[in-house]
Amino acid sequence: MKRSITKWVGIGLVLVLATAATYSPNNRYFEIIKNIEIFTTLYKEINTYYVDDVDPGKLMRTGIDAMVESLDPFTNYISETDIESYRFMTEGKYNGIGALSKKIGDYVTITELYKDQAADKAGLKPGDQIIAVDGKDAKGKDPEALNNVLRGFPGTEVELTILRPGKTGDFKVKLVRAEVEVPNVPYYEMVSGDIGYITLTTFTRAAGMNVANALTELKKNHPEIKGVILDLRDNGGGLLNEAVDVCNVFIPKNELVVTTKGKVKEWDRSYKTNGTSIDESIPLAVLIDKGSASASEIVSGVMQDYDRGILIGQRSYGKGLVQNTRDIGYNSKVKLTTAKYYIPSQRCIQSVEYKNGEPVEIADARRTAFKTRNGREVLDGGGVKPDLMLDHPADIPVVKNLIAQDLIFDYVTQYCLAHPTIAPVLDFRFTGFDEFVKFVEQRGFQYDSDSEKLLKQLLEAGKKEALALDADVKAIETKIKAAKKTELLKHKDAIVDLIEKEVAGRYYYQNGKIQIGLRNDEEIKEAVSVLRDEAKYKKILGKG
Repeated sequence: MKRSITKWVGIGLVLVLATAATYSPNNRYFEIIKNIEIFTTLYKEINTYYVDDVDPGKLMRTGIDAMVESLDPFTNYISETDIESYRFMTEGKYNGIGALSKKIGDYVTITELYKDQAADKAGLKPGDQIIAVDGKDAKGKDPEALNNVLRGFPGTEVELTILRPGKTGDFKVKLVRAEVEVPNVPYYEMVSGDIGYITLTTFTRAAGMNVANALTELKKNHPEIKGVILDLRDNGGGLLNEAVDVCNVFIPKNELVVTTKGKVKEWDRSYKTNGTSIDESIPLAVLIDKGSASASEIVSGVMQDYDRGILIGQRSYGKGLVQNTRDIGYNSKVKLTTAKYYIPSQRCIQSVEYKNGEPVEIADARRTAFKTRNGREVLDGGGVKPDLMLDHPADIPVVKNLIAQDLIFDYVTQYCLAHPTIAPVLDFRFTGFDEFVKFVEQRGFQYDSDSEKLLKQLLEAGKKEALALDADVKAIETKIKAAKKTELLKHKDAIVDLIEKEVAGRYYYQNGKIQIGLRNDEEIKEAVSVLRDEAKYKKILGKG
């Protein structure tokens, strides 16, 4: 094995050196060739002489991952085993068992099922822990690594060993893999009588057509419709051409949607709408949050730039970069950033600062101002800012920590064990908040509030400056702890909403979650209110 590797690396070096001879030492290409030679020589030396046997593929993957991670969070190497994940991002389908999962404790745990898919048909439930796959121990396994095993050719079998809360001992389940297709428009309906609602979860193939069909059907079946809500929250984007097509649902043919500019000037392009719109005048509200990225930001930004609709929610993620995939051999690809995109006002909404792969919030004063078609001021850099900014329950520290510690998920798992059935989704009401509080207390729920974090910083700064702050800090700590005891009750409505969504998802799948959200969601209520108020709507858009 090692001789073979050394042989091929040696051949590669001969070719590299032959090519290098044609370049001047001052040339950029000489620098590239020189570093490739150093890398291949290092790779050969490690594989040949390192004291322990190393996996050549794993070693190279480590180097590749480190290389792309030094660029931006969106440039990735896609190996042959990652292709199913890539296919899901572009097509909205993959081969597998039809379940979402995450690691909770030592094991990957099923968190959501797609209705009538393999996992659902086999009787699996959210909360089930996968402790073995085909007899191989799954303890400590990373969810993505486990998913690579669960995915496979349709018709093939996989055996899972499951540990289910409330059930003594483990049990085995055989599943037949199938092609799983996840709809990008899972739900559309009327809310509050005269306002339509369409949720778009990802910009996979046919997203534009599906949004167009949804709006057409809503208008046909409900001639009293006065406005429509397009929900792009937690939509991480997808295909650029689908973003153009979704815009085309609401704006006319031949309108500029986005321009891409990169290093290779021949690749710079402008994308315009090229079809007939569905409705260019119906009042429109677009919901966005910090999970709305890429194609979602193109659509929401275009609607804002053309004053076509109002944006409601929180500032979006801030991904103004274009990725293309390139084949690099052996069924592998690289998804790399090749350009930045600019929406009609000519602003780029790309975040300019990152920390741990996540965009950092920057002040409006550091952003450049641009103008919408009606002359409203909008800003570049760091995402799209909504016209109406609303607080998000998940940003409340106590709620955020309940989610992060999986306490709502774990409580609902126990709740479902005690409730084999629930009322129809629109009639369901969760009334066990006191029981939830007891559950949380029994689990020893703790978190650092923003005040406590600041207090710790103050204490550390005081020590550095030799200030006697201990007594003052303790007095403030006592007040903070007293206030924290009331935090759960203070945010009861937001917590109950999350519990109701999770419960509804267990019994009525994704549609159940959406329907509960429509009933409880403050952003939906705000959108309905504005769409019904013609004067306010026009004023926000600079038309009144």
